[in-house]
Amino acid sequence: MVAKLHYQSDMSQVEIAKKLGLSTATVSRLLQKARTAGIVRIEVIDLSPSEDLTAALVDALKLQTAAVIDAPPANVLSALAPAVGSLLKQAGLRSGSTLGIGWGRAVRQVTLAGLPPFPGVTTVALNGGMQQAAPHFQTNEFVRQAAEQLGGSPHFLHAPYISSSELRDAFLADPTVQQVTALWNKLDAAIVGVGLRHSANPSEATGALPGEKALSQAAGDVLRHYVTESGEILHWDGEERMIAATPQQLRKVPLTIAVAATPAKAPGIIGAARSGMINALVTDVNTAQAILDRLSIAN
Repeated sequence: MVAKLHYQSDMSQVEIAKKLGLSTATVSRLLQKARTAGIVRIEVIDLSPSEDLTAALVDALKLQTAAVIDAPPANVLSALAPAVGSLLKQAGLRSGSTLGIGWGRAVRQVTLAGLPPFPGVTTVALNGGMQQAAPHFQTNEFVRQAAEQLGGSPHFLHAPYISSSELRDAFLADPTVQQVTALWNKLDAAIVGVGLRHSANPSEATGALPGEKALSQAAGDVLRHYVTESGEILHWDGEERMIAATPQQLRKVPLTIAVAATPAKAPGIIGAARSGMINALVTDVNTAQAILDRLSIAN
């Protein structure tokens, strides 16, 4: 009785003593006897380094959830996929739910590695495309692959990422495009990448974006919405011509999972979390430690 009240009902020894009309010394003696007799077993579970890092990341970045995996560098991006699937399961995706998908190397590898089945889930592109052949920019292909794996239906966005103001208005007025962009306001979850500092990808950035001077302070980006490490969204000449889910729309998504496994992306991941565009993170041990080390130095 004493052991059950203490360990199962979470009552203090003083409360138990009052309830049973015993002295606290007697209660203490009975609890010790229960442990000695094996009636009560106290087990201390050592958390793995990745579990420790996961808890630390959630706390430090004020995330809703996170997952840190320990995998060899050679296939670390593909190894993120099971953790992404686990977070989607925890989010309770079901038939009729909508999953947004962005671009990036990590997003590509996650969709190639495979996501768990969620029959009836709609997948939708979160941004238009670029005139670049690099495989990590092919968002529509990621959407198709994810829909095939999930057992759902894909919604593609056949529009450029950056257009002229006139063409952007024309694209967004098209009924087919409107069907896709309307889903950005109904997202139940999203999977996005986090980019490196603007200067770290000069060939990609120069060919895609104007206004580079305005982005000199960028720590990284989400869907090319650039952020400082403090979480400030950086505005640049031409951003009004982007065809992509906005930071405001991303902030309203119940679960926006950033996938990234590159220690150099630590500043961008910190900025993305502080901006509110992501509220979940799937990463590797080395990147998680780089994030925490950077935050520790800043404090």
